[in-house]
Amino acid sequence: MPTESDPSALPAPSAATPVARIAGDPKHAWAEISASSPPKRGADDRVHDYAEIYGCYTEAAAKAQASRCIQCPDPLCRQGCALCNRIPEWLALAAKGEFLEAARISRATSNLPEICSRVCPQEKLCEGACILASKTDPVAIGAIERFINDYAFAHDAVEAQKIEWNGFNVAVIGSGPGGLSCADELIRAGYGVTVFEAQMIPGGLLVNGIPAFKLDKHIVERRVDLLKKLGVKFRLGVEVGKDVSLDQLRKENDAVFLSFGAQKPKALDLPGAELKGISAALPFLIQKNVMSPLVDLPQIDVTGQCVAVLGGGDTAMDCLRTALRSGAREAVCIYRRDLANMPGSRKEYANAIEEGARFEFLTNPVEIIAGAQGEVKAMRCVRMALGEPDKSGRRSPKPVPGSEFLVPADLLIVAYGFDPVPFSSGNDAEPLKTDRWGSITVDENQMTNLPGVFAGGDSVRGPSLVVHAVKDARRAAQAMHRYLQARVQAMVK
Repeated sequence: MPTESDPSALPAPSAATPVARIAGDPKHAWAEISASSPPKRGADDRVHDYAEIYGCYTEAAAKAQASRCIQCPDPLCRQGCALCNRIPEWLALAAKGEFLEAARISRATSNLPEICSRVCPQEKLCEGACILASKTDPVAIGAIERFINDYAFAHDAVEAQKIEWNGFNVAVIGSGPGGLSCADELIRAGYGVTVFEAQMIPGGLLVNGIPAFKLDKHIVERRVDLLKKLGVKFRLGVEVGKDVSLDQLRKENDAVFLSFGAQKPKALDLPGAELKGISAALPFLIQKNVMSPLVDLPQIDVTGQCVAVLGGGDTAMDCLRTALRSGAREAVCIYRRDLANMPGSRKEYANAIEEGARFEFLTNPVEIIAGAQGEVKAMRCVRMALGEPDKSGRRSPKPVPGSEFLVPADLLIVAYGFDPVPFSSGNDAEPLKTDRWGSITVDENQMTNLPGVFAGGDSVRGPSLVVHAVKDARRAAQAMHRYLQARVQAMVK
């Protein structure tokens, strides 16, 4: 059965999409070939389901769009990528139709290219750094990366050959992007790898935090299945620090990688925060997006209701779009700064607007108003004005006197961000060091204060991008390899 990951099964760009023939100097292809995006489902259609809204290029369109790269001698796109992906190399190969080799080069620096291409804010990273962005539309790096890697999977060309065990065992805590990436690096280097996941479905943030209309669940399942074929073992429903201690895992393994994320929601500190009809973002997203009997969360019915989402990040965008797909009468975002200072992806903001979301910028809630049954009825809000930039360069919002007004709402979703999950090593004599925010402290090799215990991703950085978790995991895997090889050398001596 064809899937979205199979390019041959996806709709081609419309006839109106200009794809010109490459003529003359390839350096000028960017001027001769109009930039075009992959096919995108219309808002009226996509708000009725959770299927991915973007399709793939056709082979011809992928070649044409890749040929727009001018092959800079000092490619800024690589500098804009946290993984320093070899972007010009695989763009040149894709332009020639050598898609499998292009995908192989892509995988050389990224363990989850088919996922990062879907969820990374390319406009802030590689595409934002593209030299063409100062003259015209940048090269569609993300869409081409998605195409070549889906093409490789569709043609069964992603390596899944088991490597002989080297005698060392490693435990990976968490199966989000960091955990999967570290497991991938280590299993391909010959290590025995066991991934411990507190939930019954592997994938972490990729499954629980990112809606299927941005990242179809089968994409994550496909990656997990590949790791299983390589020999990675998954122990699901096991919470480290509760069901098994870190101290025990250290005794049973030669090294440990911690990547359990930052999924503790920031509290709503307002009068009325105890009222019925207030939900944190993550439980709302999980119970709407993860259709599995293994996920047991109270259903939040938003049918016909006015849903207000507090916050301006990508999680807030996901909540707005999910609420509309779940039958909300209205979905409004309440954000205390303006659009220019909103942290969420501009692409996701545009998609939310297309799908019917409304935004109240420079607005801050000060009180939740109760209805007759102790439920949310409205929010008392105040208009904000941006003051002078602080030390980080960001302008701090300040209330405008006398600007209070009411925003009706039946349900509030709090998307103010997340803090690291509290964690115990199970050994009071040798606790895991954290900073004042609860993030794990690591050195330049991603190693914690506990010898042989490494960490990365959101549990170290706080809430961040998927690509940053992949970067930390790759660095940690390399450091773990050096650490364990040094032990071997010490034993030999």
